[in-house]
Amino acid sequence: MNDSRSSGSPATDQPVDTVLLDVDGTLIDSTYFHALAWIRAFAEHDLTPDWWRVHRTVGMGGDLLVGEVCGDDVEQRLGDDLRTAWADRYRKLLPEVKAFSGTREFIGSLQRAGLRVALASSGAAEFTDAALDILGMTRDQFVAVTSSEDADNSKPEPDILAVALDKAGGGAAVVVGDTVWDVESATRLGARCVAVRSGGFSEAELREAGAVRVVDDVGVLAREGWKP
Repeated sequence: MNDSRSSGSPATDQPVDTVLLDVDGTLIDSTYFHALAWIRAFAEHDLTPDWWRVHRTVGMGGDLLVGEVCGDDVEQRLGDDLRTAWADRYRKLLPEVKAFSGTREFIGSLQRAGLRVALASSGAAEFTDAALDILGMTRDQFVAVTSSEDADNSKPEPDILAVALDKAGGGAAVVVGDTVWDVESATRLGARCVAVRSGGFSEAELREAGAVRVVDDVGVLAREGWKP
């Protein structure tokens, strides 16, 4: 890994040739469905965390979310069971998940500009493929598609972004994401992050985390352009 990918500050000596796209909450309107699936998974084990606490952790890797919401003891005792229950619950909700308006147009505008476009999802491959179905797209329409199986450490660590950038064959990237975890991952990678509010985080939070631009959703980026 070269210095520009691990310095913790955005690289400025290379022109951007790659855009790394988060999926949940960025391209598809799934954030609150994930929160609902987690709430129901917790309830199966008589755990009742507040909704807002669960929502605030969506976008963080599932391997970290249980401990963040309910503590390390619950993670040690029930972590794998809760993740299995969450996946079962989310599968049942998938028919209700939609793509954000303008998503296909946004992706197309990046590709027409000659940029390498990769999906940098830290979700399970099953749900990345489900997201592609929702978008009406296939893996071969992107230069790279990642999932949780591709990296040891999930967001906010930068591993999944680094894998996506490497698979894309890119040199310098901009990340588009919807959570403070995406912004932190981008910063650790040494990339700038354009953030969308469609995952439920405020502009102030996203900017404080380090986002260089914040818009409502990818539809705005389709109309106004992707550049920070």
